[in-house]
Amino acid sequence: MADTATRNAAFYIKRISGMILLLALAAVFLFSAISKLYSLETFEWTFIDMGVGSMTTASVIAHLLIGLEFLIAVFLLFHIYLKQVTYPATITMLVVLTAYLVILVIQQGNTGSCGCFGDWLYMKPLAAIWKNLLMIAATILVIFIYPVKPYKNQEWIAAVLGMTALVIPFLIAPLNADNRPETVNRQIDMSPLYADSVKPATELRTGKHIVAFMSLTCPHCRKAAYLLHSIARNNPSLPIYLVLSGNPSDEAAFFKDTHAENLPHILFRNTDAFLDMAGPSVPAIYWINNSVIEKKSNYYQLNPDTMLEWARTP
Repeated sequence: MADTATRNAAFYIKRISGMILLLALAAVFLFSAISKLYSLETFEWTFIDMGVGSMTTASVIAHLLIGLEFLIAVFLLFHIYLKQVTYPATITMLVVLTAYLVILVIQQGNTGSCGCFGDWLYMKPLAAIWKNLLMIAATILVIFIYPVKPYKNQEWIAAVLGMTALVIPFLIAPLNADNRPETVNRQIDMSPLYADSVKPATELRTGKHIVAFMSLTCPHCRKAAYLLHSIARNNPSLPIYLVLSGNPSDEAAFFKDTHAENLPHILFRNTDAFLDMAGPSVPAIYWINNSVIEKKSNYYQLNPDTMLEWARTP
């Protein structure tokens, strides 16, 4: 009798522990998907940083991966094909994400946020690697202590939940297909840049240049600078130049956030001349050909393939 009671107690402990771990895994995937969805542009730029040349392609990949996180979360919650599909998919996704983070640490060091939880929760890559390894261990443990058999008509529930999960990101945050820069064709006088004691090493008044006018304390400027850094790292031939305005004491924080110190740049102290060139709002990103602004764009419209095509066209 005592042996039976012990076995029953052990059974329920395993089942309850398994359920808690399963719910915790689902919660992490759900939080990860929601946080990325509401910081979507930052997540899209991850794929630009990986070398994807089209912002639209990067956006589609980002939406699908967020949908996959939603799918894993709901499949865990509804116990959909746990042993056959959901547990293996969970481990596979975590292994792939961990491999990406390892490569990121090797290439860039343990700096900045990994983006695992969008802009909602700051987590360095090494911390994210340990988080993923713990989740993999938890999933393997759940496989042994919480083996739920498939239930009747599960395939219909799986189809409905699966399609819903994959479509949700596209419904909440529709793709921005119109990411073409605006055609301008007006003159810009950049001679003030060369009237100062500190001059640009690059001659911006002749030839083609993508010149970004930015304030060191502007959050949108920092986002644009980070994206330009990612694009330039994968496309070093692009003639990108930053003209920065602000207090020199803010420069270190700007480059810490953006990693854009690899881009040619100048800190321009003449505020009035800066506003004359940049216009009323920043970031002002101008595609300049022989002192004529041919196009201007916001950071949503920085498409690497389009930028390369413009730079290479005579």
